[in-house]
Amino acid sequence: MSATTRLRPRTEHDLRERLAKSAGLRDTGHSLRTEDVAKWLEKRTRAHHFAVERIPFAELEGWSFTRDTGNLVHRSGRFFSVEGLSVTSSQGPFHRWEQPTIHQPEAGILGIVAKEFDGVLHFLMQAKLEPGNRNLLQLSPTVQATRSNYLRVHQGARVRYLEHFAEPDRGRILYDVRQSEHGSWFYRKANRNMLVEAVGEVAEHDDFCWLTLGQIAELMHRDNVINMDARTVLACLPVGDLGARALHSDAEFQSWITAERSGHDVVTRLVPLSGIDGWERGEDTLARTDGRFFRVVAVAVQAGSREVPAWSQPLFEPVGLGVTAFLFRRIGGVVHLLVRARAEAGFLDTIELGPTVQCTPGNWDHLDPAERPPFLEEVLSASPQRIRYEAVHSEEGGRFLYAESRYLFVEADEAMAPLEAPPGFRWCTPGQLSALTTHGHYVNVQARTLLSCLSTGAVRLDEAV
Repeated sequence: MSATTRLRPRTEHDLRERLAKSAGLRDTGHSLRTEDVAKWLEKRTRAHHFAVERIPFAELEGWSFTRDTGNLVHRSGRFFSVEGLSVTSSQGPFHRWEQPTIHQPEAGILGIVAKEFDGVLHFLMQAKLEPGNRNLLQLSPTVQATRSNYLRVHQGARVRYLEHFAEPDRGRILYDVRQSEHGSWFYRKANRNMLVEAVGEVAEHDDFCWLTLGQIAELMHRDNVINMDARTVLACLPVGDLGARALHSDAEFQSWITAERSGHDVVTRLVPLSGIDGWERGEDTLARTDGRFFRVVAVAVQAGSREVPAWSQPLFEPVGLGVTAFLFRRIGGVVHLLVRARAEAGFLDTIELGPTVQCTPGNWDHLDPAERPPFLEEVLSASPQRIRYEAVHSEEGGRFLYAESRYLFVEADEAMAPLEAPPGFRWCTPGQLSALTTHGHYVNVQARTLLSCLSTGAVRLDEAV
């Protein structure tokens, strides 16, 4: 190493202080007052022509069902495909099933650019249309693009601000890790989640705005404003006191995760879409014969603000509003979350840690109460005094149509959630769960949405009601 080589600190020690300062500014920021964000989004909606229309499969442009497998693929061979998935699981009420799955081997970039204005860290958020969003336009990361998109397979316009994530020395990396996406619908899908502090000036654009962490926290209380891709990036900001006591040590918690991964047998294999059991394809839907869980549909999109102004594509449409919740309680005066080891067919490593409850209640009405998801009734029947956070958030609007879930933090007691957690569940502190987001494939995307409520300061569970 030469004498002129400049060494850097291994970590940015003052990041937590800078984040806390940004989180404290909730009413206004460099670009907008928080109360004006809704009007700004309406203005961006009016500035472009947006339209999403359901269409029959036969009207999909560039997409077709292959003759040999029946898989739904794009003519470029890129983007993603809808294929069949056969699943065998050793645990749960269902031990074998088949379903469509989204196979998208390429990893995209979900990245937020950060920059200080007047000594306060701000985050560059994009007003982005996703065809599956009920309200079309939501706040997304600075860059939200698949590899096919940023390599311009669609021959569209370049992705704005991509250089801050794809070129060296354009920013200071604060966070960069591959995280999974919805394991029930994607097959082993992951994206790079990145937070980069810009070096030098950042060009302005009408479809982007700078917001403080505190402003984002305020907007997290509104339904369908902060999109899933932004939430998963923000979830990876540090949460909790590093020195906080916990019911289980970090080593014990890690050992439990390893034991859960070793104890679940989930065997999956991709199969032809045309032959999956229990599903029927019509002119405009591919759905289960009993109408539950989800269906595959097709849409035509017009979007003046996107890299390509018009396209068509398949989307997964779930049946019903989901419920996603963490039960929490104070143990020895320290807040703990009740996490569940979830085995989902699309996960790379068998299980990831999810919320206490993660389901669409209507899909389980036909089962006996003992077979329904644990703690679902406790969440659904919780009194308003126990609910510390509640909002409806959209899932990934680029692949799912009107996929929404009611996200909650519910305060529990010994009667609702015993200290001796049932099999598959474990109490951990928010800090212990947050630390795992620095590694990929540990915390699922639904749990990360709830973590983003903590990392932004949208909810403080340690405060008295």
